[in-house]
Amino acid sequence: MASFFIEGGHPLSGTITPQGAKNEALQVICATLLTSEQVTIHNIPRIRDVMNLIQLLKDIGVKVSDEGNTFTFQADELNLNYLESDEFVHKCSQLRGSVMMIGPLLARMGKAIIAKPGGDKIGRRRLDTHFLGFERLGAQFHHLAERDVYEISAEKLRGQYMLLDEASVTGTANIVMAAVMAKGTTTIYNAACEPYLQQLCKMLNQMGARISGIASNLLTIEGVEQLNGTEHTILPDMIEVGSFIGMAAMVGDGIRIKDVSIKDLGIIPNTFRRMGIKVKEEGDDLFIPHMRHYEIQSFIDGTIMTLADAPWPGLTPDLLSVLITVATQARGSVLVHQKMFESRLFFVDKLIDMGAQIILCDPHRAVVVGHDRKVQLRGGRMSSPDIRAGIALLIAAMSAKGTSRIDNIEQIDRGYEDIEGRLNALGAKIRREK
Repeated sequence: MASFFIEGGHPLSGTITPQGAKNEALQVICATLLTSEQVTIHNIPRIRDVMNLIQLLKDIGVKVSDEGNTFTFQADELNLNYLESDEFVHKCSQLRGSVMMIGPLLARMGKAIIAKPGGDKIGRRRLDTHFLGFERLGAQFHHLAERDVYEISAEKLRGQYMLLDEASVTGTANIVMAAVMAKGTTTIYNAACEPYLQQLCKMLNQMGARISGIASNLLTIEGVEQLNGTEHTILPDMIEVGSFIGMAAMVGDGIRIKDVSIKDLGIIPNTFRRMGIKVKEEGDDLFIPHMRHYEIQSFIDGTIMTLADAPWPGLTPDLLSVLITVATQARGSVLVHQKMFESRLFFVDKLIDMGAQIILCDPHRAVVVGHDRKVQLRGGRMSSPDIRAGIALLIAAMSAKGTSRIDNIEQIDRGYEDIEGRLNALGAKIRREK
């Protein structure tokens, strides 16, 4: 286990470039299982979750070459015996992204065995959407209670119309990857349409798939016999871009976030603008000037601002933790409604211990009353419960008076590459200790 020691109160300035998108990387890396030919992927972030998934692919026989942030995959000699082993099942149980191996393995090999995946402790994240989609395509699955694994098989998947019960990103990605080699046409309504899902569909089309309706919630997939190799570049991580905007507002003295792919950020910049933060677009960069004060807007009728997560193009739930932290030093109040996960707001007790004025109404709603910088947060000792709460606590610690300690930073490492090195280059004082 490792910890961060953060000396607060140091302003940050300079330029920072976001890493490749974690959520896209997990999808497109799993998609390499759909072909026996080489697939080269650029801008892969070297973070814990992604590197663990790559190691899992190596374990099942995928040949992987590594050149910095560019990786080449070739899945031409998969070890089917290892796919059924207890060791493989155990490794899957430690990694949330492993669930997206099911679709490709089912499409190409006709079967998959996978454990209930691990990941953040942010509440239940059910797999029903994945399994219901596979069932519609003709797969059968059984829960083997003695091993706590799911066994899924299909002689030949067949395209079908389906209406998803929720616009699940990983569920849509998994079903798409299964359907690209199914016989006939698959239509997915209420599909997720996040930029990262769009990227996956574009990459699959480059490999020979026939997917239309990309960027909408209605996808049509005409099955093909096989897919070919390709080359693909991952988008900048929009969650990291949002984290840096919040960081610049709290402790920045002028920060440029470089090469962010503004067109793929959706409402993220405007959400921070509603918090009173100046976000300037300069080419494909964002510049956030020093903010002595920032004031949360009200609705037109004068009522308190409410921020709520929603499927794309709504606000991603991954940024609510950062927005709550930013609001602690704003002028005004905001109600944050976290609809998708019932445990994700519990980290606010750590902000309250640091002096923040937050009322946790229930597991899904919190009201933040901003200090307007009149009261500085206090440093303290805390532990990171998940990736996004971890980065939010790191932002709070950098703005706090005194030295803070954050334990369990392996959670932060799952989503942010060399975060202390990149922030120290801007002027932060962060030390990692085992």
